[in-house]
Amino acid sequence: QVQLVESGGALVQPGGSLRLSCTVSGNIFSINSMGWSRQAPGKEREFVARITWRGSIIYYADSVKGRFTISKDNAKNTVSLHMNSLKPDDTAVYYCAADPITGPRSWGQGTQVTVSS
Repeated sequence: QVQLVESGGALVQPGGSLRLSCTVSGNIFSINSMGWSRQAPGKEREFVARITWRGSIIYYADSVKGRFTISKDNAKNTVSLHMNSLKPDDTAVYYCAADPITGPRSWGQGTQVTVSS
């Protein structure tokens, strides 16, 4: 199992940018892919982006394509989410997730992103 700690959430104006980071510890070798999901008030948690831990196959939700970029640093055991052109609809708690080769997904505690003027 792995432990995930997110950081970088903040209040930002519409059109602004923000970078979220997730630091991974524990059984790193068990990881198949890492990703980000988000949950807005009153809504279900939804997929945002994912990247494979070995290699760099990337997936994005349609709602963030062209605005968000996921990246990783295997040497530092970190995954980042660069968010540009932020909209009020991007307001949510953002969660880092790790999918192991086998077994259940691990989640971080979440970091709040608020897009508002």
